This record gives sequence, C-alpha cells and structure tokens, in this order.
Amino acid sequence: MSKTSKIARDQHTIELMVGIYCRHHLGLEEMPPAYRELADYACRRLEHCRWGEEKPACKDCPVHCYAPEKRAMMQEVMRWVGPRMIIYSPGATLRHIGQCFFIKGKKKK
Repeated sequence: MSKTSKIARDQHTIELMVGIYCRHHLGLEEMPPAYRELADYACRRLEHCRWGEEKPACKDCPVHCYAPEKRAMMQEVMRWVGPRMIIYSPGATLRHIGQCFFIKGKKKK
C-alpha cells in the first residue's frame, strides 16, 4: 500500500467538503460552476503551498493565500460542513483532528 501525500489527502478532503455542502446544504446533485471553481482553486492553492507536506491547517497558517472572495466562500463551506464531517466522513475528520494536534505539538517543541 502506497502512502498518500498530505497535500493529496487535503485535496480529496476539499473536494469532499464542497461536494457535501452542495448536496446537503444547497440541495443540488451536482456542483454548480462557482463551487467547482472553488474546489479547483483550493486544490491549486494546496499544490503550491509554501509549507508543502509540513503545512498546517489553513485556519492556522500564518500566510493566507486565498483571494478574499474565495476565502469567504471556503469559510462558508467549512463552517457548515465542518461540524457534519463526522457523519459524512469519519475517517477524514479523525485525520484532520490528528493533523491539527500533530502540527501544533511540533510547534511547541
């Protein structure tokens, strides 16, 4: 079994979260173009993250690389989906919680 990069996992999680938001909050079967563009934008930002595989969660990052409009849209998506992720994707939720503790723990040393 090959190890998936943190960036690839985060990209998968972004796609999942935007999809859940569109399906369950907006009531749409398919992602509308604006949200498809948001997911693609977020994945591109992850590909070019200056921290690479050591990146913190975006909310904890000292450098906010999203354009203001995209940042506001992503915050809206994450605020709605975040508390529901344990229901829709428990594995991704546990990985994210672990990542937050792991990165914060490394900073304290």
